[in-house]
Amino acid sequence: MADLKTSFLGIESPNPFWLASAPPTDKAYNVNRAFEAGWGGAVWKTLGEAGPPIVNVSGPRYSALHSNERRVIGFNNIELITDRPLETNLAEIRQIKKDWPDRAVVVSVMLPMNEAAWAKYLPMIEDTGCDGFELNFGCPHGMSERGMGAAVGQVPEYIQMATEWAKAATSLPVIVKLTPNVTNIVPPAKAAQDGGADAVSLINTINSIMRVDYDSLTMYPTTDGMGTHGGYCGEAVKPIALNMVAEIARHAETRGMPISGIGGVTDWRDAVDFLALGASNVQVCTAAMVYGFRIIEDLVDGLGMFLDDKGMTLEQLVGKAVPSVTDWQYLNLNYVEKAVIDQDLCIKCGRCHVVCEDTSHQAITSSVDGERRFEVIDDECVGCNLCVSVCPVENCITMRQVSDDGAEKRNWTQHPNNPMRNTD
Repeated sequence: MADLKTSFLGIESPNPFWLASAPPTDKAYNVNRAFEAGWGGAVWKTLGEAGPPIVNVSGPRYSALHSNERRVIGFNNIELITDRPLETNLAEIRQIKKDWPDRAVVVSVMLPMNEAAWAKYLPMIEDTGCDGFELNFGCPHGMSERGMGAAVGQVPEYIQMATEWAKAATSLPVIVKLTPNVTNIVPPAKAAQDGGADAVSLINTINSIMRVDYDSLTMYPTTDGMGTHGGYCGEAVKPIALNMVAEIARHAETRGMPISGIGGVTDWRDAVDFLALGASNVQVCTAAMVYGFRIIEDLVDGLGMFLDDKGMTLEQLVGKAVPSVTDWQYLNLNYVEKAVIDQDLCIKCGRCHVVCEDTSHQAITSSVDGERRFEVIDDECVGCNLCVSVCPVENCITMRQVSDDGAEKRNWTQHPNNPMRNTD
């Protein structure tokens, strides 16, 4: 099988799958079980200053978004950074790294916007033998009210400042974990780069409220009748994460910056998505919390077989899809596709007709010559792909190119309908 060994910022691990900083990496017991199962690395749950421990709520900390089959596709989480004493965490990190020298052990850190704190604690943590740091500038709840987490990650100037403090305090690689709770991910990534960060990781969790209680009509869940927004994660956030990873990977100012991809990695295909769009490794949390640590076996086997099938190395996969990502204005407006329905595969459910008739372009018949039959009306079809998306039978509806291969490529910047078109 393909060699999955990675060297991310010089941090060696047997595969590109790391556990993200979260409840699964809160203590040595969990991390040891994860490494026994085969995980390549772990980002230790976020450490803070020494002193009185963090206080979490004793009511619900998680709520879930379920599919119709009751499968968890997203978590809302209000758990804070570690609530265990700093000394305990440091001792356990030291022991884990001693017991598992071939695994990546990166420590997540969240400290006040005070240079002295970074200068004090990072050398203390580095002394454990850990491989690097991840600066948590992303948590949207609890800690942001204290001027940390997303309160830092939403202000590029703060990101750069804290990153500079961290780089001055340690010789180890520094990864900056970015918040998705921004309108444009590039400025925070550029700020991390300007501050000397060796890499970025993203995304952290998204501000969210899961639902209401339909009996009491209060938000759900609550602690003693009151609730708060939390951080959203899991499969449902993956498209958002992929977009942000790709934006950093392709932007002129951040292109080439190492990326650790996070957000909804559940199977090997998700890992391929992140890697091909610019990440060099991936971090996983929600999937482990839903299925347990043994999910790593499927992740490793699936990615290895995919690479073997493609005849590629892991390094060749990283960033492979980035050149195909562009802005809408540069898409070829002279390229035309139409939908095609395979009548042998069609089960005549009619979903394609209903959605096209009601919400799109009335381009699919419901009957032909008095018989129930679904066919595409080429003159009405605009190639929107909605019918492909809703069809329950894989490959029953596909798209085919109908434009002339020799047709001139023309994007919006050149199009005659654009009053500001480029006429060169």
